[in-house]
Amino acid sequence: MKVVDVYQQYFAARCIYSGVERRAAAVTLTAESDAGTIRYVAAVSFFPHTDEEDFAVSYDARAERELYAAAGRRSKKREAALLETLRDEIDALAAELDGEVFWDAPLCEARYG
Repeated sequence: MKVVDVYQQYFAARCIYSGVERRAAAVTLTAESDAGTIRYVAAVSFFPHTDEEDFAVSYDARAERELYAAAGRRSKKREAALLETLRDEIDALAAELDGEVFWDAPLCEARYG
């Protein structure tokens, strides 16, 4: 199975999970391809981010959703369409964890794969 982070970025965020305050979130759109099939998954993971150097992502405050799965391969057109709806998907996932991503406060530049 080949796994590629189509998009990844860290943002300031708010979430309290398992009694721990989380101040940042890792947002990803991942493509997984295997045996002629492609699957795209959106995910958000909240982590403490105790200082500007702390990017130790904890995976207990994480939610993900499959956005697309079918026979085929990666498509730039499909990925562009999924990226357009990614914020709404992540906001819904964050709400499931009683969290919020602050889209106007990125902690790093976006990475595309």
